Amino acid sequence: MNLYTIGFTKKTAEQFFKLLKKNGVKKLMDIRLNNKSQLAGFAKTPDLEYFLKISGIDYEYLPEFAPDKELLDEYKKKKIKWEDYEIRYSKLLKKRDSATKMKNLDFNSSCLLCSEAEPDKCHRRLFAEFVRDNLQGVNIIHIK
Repeated sequence: MNLYTIGFTKKTAEQFFKLLKKNGVKKLMDIRLNNKSQLAGFAKTPDLEYFLKISGIDYEYLPEFAPDKELLDEYKKKKIKWEDYEIRYSKLLKKRDSATKMKNLDFNSSCLLCSEAEPDKCHRRLFAEFVRDNLQGVNIIHIK
C-alpha cells in the first residue's frame, strides 16, 4: 500500500495538482490544524475541495491527526526544538488513541497534506511513519 505525503508551500497550484495526478493519488487526507487560512492560497478550504473534485481526487479533513495549537505555537516560536516536538506529537497521537481511529481509514493511494515544503520537520512525516508502524504493508512516498 502506497501512502503519499505532500506539502503545498513552494508549489504553484498547477505543480501541486500535477504531482498528485502523476503519483496516482486517489484521496487527499488533510491533517492540518487550520485548513481555512487565507495564507494557504489554493490549499484553503473550500477551494482545495473544489480543485480536488475537478481533478477526480477525494478529500478528507482529519484534524485529529494534526498537532494541537499549543504544540504548533511552541515549535513555531522556537520555544521547543524539533526533537521535543517529535516526542510530544507522538504522545499526542497515543493520547488521542490514533492507532485505533486510523484503522477505519483507507490509506491506499492516499496522500497526507500539510503546509511544509519538505517532510523532514513536518508532522505529516511523523504521522506517515506512525501509520506504517501500526499497519502492515505501508510504503511511504514523499512527493516533492
